[in-house]
Amino acid sequence: MTTNLDADVALATPLPASDLFLSLDRSGPIPLYYQIANIIEAAIADGTMPPGSRLENEVSLGTRLGISRPTIRRAIQELVSKGMLVRRRGIGTQVVQRAVTRKVELTSLYEDLQHDAKHPTTELLSREMIPADTATAEALGVPESSDVLHIRRLRFADGVPLAVLDNSLPPAFASISEADLQGRGLYQLVRARGTQISVAHQRIGARAATPEERRLLDIPAHGAVLTMERTAYDNNGRPIEFGRHCYRPDLYSFEVTLVDN
Repeated sequence: MTTNLDADVALATPLPASDLFLSLDRSGPIPLYYQIANIIEAAIADGTMPPGSRLENEVSLGTRLGISRPTIRRAIQELVSKGMLVRRRGIGTQVVQRAVTRKVELTSLYEDLQHDAKHPTTELLSREMIPADTATAEALGVPESSDVLHIRRLRFADGVPLAVLDNSLPPAFASISEADLQGRGLYQLVRARGTQISVAHQRIGARAATPEERRLLDIPAHGAVLTMERTAYDNNGRPIEFGRHCYRPDLYSFEVTLVDN
């Protein structure tokens, strides 16, 4: 049986200098720090060093390679600056989970993650019919306090918590079940019921994370979240979905293309 201690030891196992660093050219024109950074970057890219892996400390790695500590430090800083490594107090230097960059298009997060081979999974936090608050009623075009389907989910990418998704839909979609939500994206489920989402209005922002969001998304104290509020409409202009989502800012970003009119 593998214990948590065993896993921690495995993650902290030193890089195999005999394999990874055989290509170091100590007499050529390319600086050693640059070569070391490139070697570690390649190991991250090909999965030799998966997200969460820890590097041994600078002194130990420098001693094994026969390279000065300042050179090792500069190599690591290069990758920290690229967002590939992070230094954590009490833990050391770790490989960062690759961030998700999402184009601002009419797609669901689930579909975007599938497209990027990020293996989306879902933890359903709640699914219930509840009275619509003022904002939800206005967005969905229903009377305030009338029942709507409210869904709250925690979305993972490759097993790492990425987003908390709150969605409200008209009663016509009350047949969407807990089992449906575990295995498919919300827009896939809407389309499967004969409704095509054609247009959406959304607002992107940021704010301080709530205590619950910090717990669910593994965000440090006083951390922030990216936010997205979206109302989606079908071919006839009827509002189909009102979403209020928040995302881990270290793992998620929005991408927009701007055109000069």
